[in-house]
Amino acid sequence: MHRHTALRRSLLILMLPLLASTWSHAAEQKADSGATTVELSADARRAAANDLAIATLYFQADDRNPGALARQVNTAIAAALEQARGYATVKAKSAGTATFPVYGKEGRRIEGWRMRTDIQLESRDLPALTELVGKLQGTLALSGLILQPSPETRKSTADLAATDAIRAFQERAGAIAATLNKPWRIRHLSVAHGGSPRPPFPAARAAAFAAEASPMPVEAGETEIIVTVSGTIELTD
Repeated sequence: MHRHTALRRSLLILMLPLLASTWSHAAEQKADSGATTVELSADARRAAANDLAIATLYFQADDRNPGALARQVNTAIAAALEQARGYATVKAKSAGTATFPVYGKEGRRIEGWRMRTDIQLESRDLPALTELVGKLQGTLALSGLILQPSPETRKSTADLAATDAIRAFQERAGAIAATLNKPWRIRHLSVAHGGSPRPPFPAARAAAFAAEASPMPVEAGETEIIVTVSGTIELTD
């Protein structure tokens, strides 16, 4: 008698996972039966001020003597960084150095060396940065200037756009449900952010400023932040 009871208990324990899976599948089928789902999306746009400027400048020189070349480049960069320290609202840092061989006409013999070092300036004080860039262009060349929202500005603007996009999604979902005369609920929702910084000034335009040690004429402008909300709603009876 005890053996049969123990056997039945063992079989029941082994079957529990299978029964649970069957009940879960049946419950899902019951929940999905008769439910109509609709996929939709909505987006919102907000303008964010380009309150962060990032400028990249470089010094490049050629010389037959690698040591003399390094001293020349390092002296010019050190002077530029020292000058940048006079602007409290501008962050300056080295941004890389590269050295290349210079070959003769036949392309076989190395006749000299070319060295380039970049520095990067970053600031929310655009007038100060452009003034510094104008002064540094007496010895350095400007390779690019990017204007974009600061991380804090981008986040606060994206949050506002996300609120707008969610409301637009709800309005669109409500309109669809009202047309079909059915109640609705959100089944799935995702939020995606977009928006890119203002393109950097092209090299040709940047070089045009090198002749004058004066602030660059720059208008910061704005960047459009786009938030897209997409998801699935379920229409119920």
